[in-house]
Amino acid sequence: MRKIPSQKKMFNFTGMRKPALILSTLLFIASIGSLIINGLNLGVDFTGGTVIEVGYQEPADVDKIRAALLDGKFDALVQHFGTAKDVLIRIAPKEDENRAEVGDKVLAILKANNPDIQMRRVENVGPQIGDELRDDGGTAMLLALAGILIYVTLRFEFRFSVGAIIALIHDVVITVGIFSITRMEFDLTILAAILAIIGYSLNDTIVVFDRVRENFLKLRKAGAEESINISINQTLARTIVTSLTTLLVLSALYIFGGKIIHGFSMAMIIGVIVGTYSSIYVASSSLLMMGITREALLPPEKENEDELSEIP
Repeated sequence: MRKIPSQKKMFNFTGMRKPALILSTLLFIASIGSLIINGLNLGVDFTGGTVIEVGYQEPADVDKIRAALLDGKFDALVQHFGTAKDVLIRIAPKEDENRAEVGDKVLAILKANNPDIQMRRVENVGPQIGDELRDDGGTAMLLALAGILIYVTLRFEFRFSVGAIIALIHDVVITVGIFSITRMEFDLTILAAILAIIGYSLNDTIVVFDRVRENFLKLRKAGAEESINISINQTLARTIVTSLTTLLVLSALYIFGGKIIHGFSMAMIIGVIVGTYSSIYVASSSLLMMGITREALLPPEKENEDELSEIP
């Protein structure tokens, strides 16, 4: 029989689950409330707008282009497209604005600073495309959650899958809610980050669940709360190292990656922090609230071989 590790060297995570539950509930309610009242600041990918591609003779400075357009009352998303001499400009639609004239106005602003600029293409993106992207993204997220529910149920037990789904919904809602509260632009790159967050958070949760199942079977004298607390502490070093190294890369992307990737990197930073927190408190606390027991994880008893041998 395995000896229960000493509690003196461990953090009492399960003892803090009630304050953590209060914090999660407040963040969840605030996120839902902001999404209902304010909604999301959707980008051109979802709202439609004007897409303009221009070419320069020399490498273009996207910051100067963005500043010039802002002076001309165009809040545009500017990025290099293909090479440093090619620039892609996305402009959200405005009320009482003739979209057919947007390209000419933008070209006039840019030519005032560089007469050699060339207009490559101008496209008007309708909002119906944004609606399709939003619906497809939502469908992809629901299918991912359904697949996770099936996978975790087959690997562990149904209550584990429910705990994992609760943690993932917690992570997604709070991350999206922060974008709603701060009014940061929500585009396709953010949606991609949300799907990546689901994968990251699930991986962290599975690591904890795997250790929980192992300790439930080995630490026979320990109760459910004690086994879960021991499991979290045993995986804590791995969780911290993984989270810190991931945050280090994401911080570098945010600082040096340029404005075009700011939204993606910020969403991932928020998701990693919230996902690490949820794997420790939300997923594990859900198991305790659902009354998980050691007996639920025991494999079914096989029939006695002697009894089988008596069968003619």
